[in-house]
Amino acid sequence: MDERQLRILRELGELGSVTAVAEALLVTPSAISQQLRLLQRSIPVPLTERRGRRLVLTDAGQTLAGAAIEVESALERARRSVGEFLDRPDGEVSVAAFHSAAAAFFPLLLRALASDGAPVPRLADEDVPQEEFPRLTQEYDLVLAHRLDHAPPWPHTVSATTLLREPLDVAMPATHPLAAKRRVTPRDVADEPWITVHDGFPVMATIEAISAAAGKRLHLAHRINEFAVVAEAVAAGGGLALMPRWTTRPHPALTLRPLSGVRARRHIDALHRPERTARTAVRTVLHELHKAARTIQER
Repeated sequence: MDERQLRILRELGELGSVTAVAEALLVTPSAISQQLRLLQRSIPVPLTERRGRRLVLTDAGQTLAGAAIEVESALERARRSVGEFLDRPDGEVSVAAFHSAAAAFFPLLLRALASDGAPVPRLADEDVPQEEFPRLTQEYDLVLAHRLDHAPPWPHTVSATTLLREPLDVAMPATHPLAAKRRVTPRDVADEPWITVHDGFPVMATIEAISAAAGKRLHLAHRINEFAVVAEAVAAGGGLALMPRWTTRPHPALTLRPLSGVRARRHIDALHRPERTARTAVRTVLHELHKAARTIQER
């Protein structure tokens, strides 16, 4: 049995005919009869009987119809509770981000949501290969993920909104000869040692594009994912690196130069399950992430 069948039984007890119930519920009499038959199959005793031209409830039917009132009341309370939960402006909202996005977005988000009555952020760092970001939406309300400009879109199982389209620049020591150039090309940097991410992370595709454009394999001297550590390694003379223009803190010993000849830009996207934004609190946090993105870009 289900809620609809119980409601039909209740209406039949009050109205006394299939036709009247059909008119009240705006369906056909045959649809009402079919639902009554399905309900009767789940009950071992008759629920209705004929009395002249009227179809009335048996004692068992009246008992079940009375229980239907309690069921409808309980479901209405449940719907009201869910509605109140969805409409609450506060409540916890979980947000995960890869490291450089976390460093840039989390402080701004915490400050924006510090007032009473605002959503309560629950923050976590998740540095995973690109294909694993959608899986994180099972665990978190919002997931900040990165993908390269020309990478395939995220799967249809998640909703995505772009927060930033961030250039990737070539980082080098401020004293490096290439720092005198306004832009660098793949040929300029092809003979230098490189510090780059581990395989499976988006920046590697741009490293491969530089190699293809220069016509030679790059020497990958070090594999480091955390850009703050990369910055220190570059400053110490460990090699060149691709670094995001806006979401990493400026390093006094480094110079960043734009790269010509290849597409070097990443998207920072907010991923979520479509149903998560039914909550007012989640929509509020997503709005604050967009505001934070504008602040980050304008610094």
